[in-house]
Amino acid sequence: MLIDGFKYKQWADRRTLDAAKALEAQKGRAAVAFIRQQLNHMVIVEELFRARLIGNERPHNTTNTEAVPTLDELERKLTQSNAWFTRYVNESTSETLNEQVSFQFVDGKQGRLTRLEILFHIINHGTYHRGAIGHALDLEGGVRPADTFTVFIHAEEPERRQQSSMRQP
Repeated sequence: MLIDGFKYKQWADRRTLDAAKALEAQKGRAAVAFIRQQLNHMVIVEELFRARLIGNERPHNTTNTEAVPTLDELERKLTQSNAWFTRYVNESTSETLNEQVSFQFVDGKQGRLTRLEILFHIINHGTYHRGAIGHALDLEGGVRPADTFTVFIHAEEPERRQQSSMRQP
């Protein structure tokens, strides 16, 4: 399920980036600035938790930056992050995933999560911010991509729709 979760995250991030780029090409400068800030925050949080998972020093002292990268740069960073997390999940054992990791949040508070909880947080965190991005797309008249897990599963395995209709009375 965790592997599917990261495949879903990668798919949903791609759809969100495509929608943001389409809006940027049309008009929506204020909305695109907000979207870039949200994507930047997602990247930074992922980089912070990646460092915690492998025992590195934290790469950031805040969860956003004053200068926000372009959509192209954010796309590159999200793509790299998704690839890293997918590899990490594929290479992890159940024993490793249940290990606890102690760390300090950027606000100075202490944290302790299992590796599995950290990975779930990364998937869930992206979902939360893609929802905010979807709202910004709606307000600007952009196209909000359908990015729920159920849409992903049926896009990946369209035969499920036929199997479902065969079971209905």
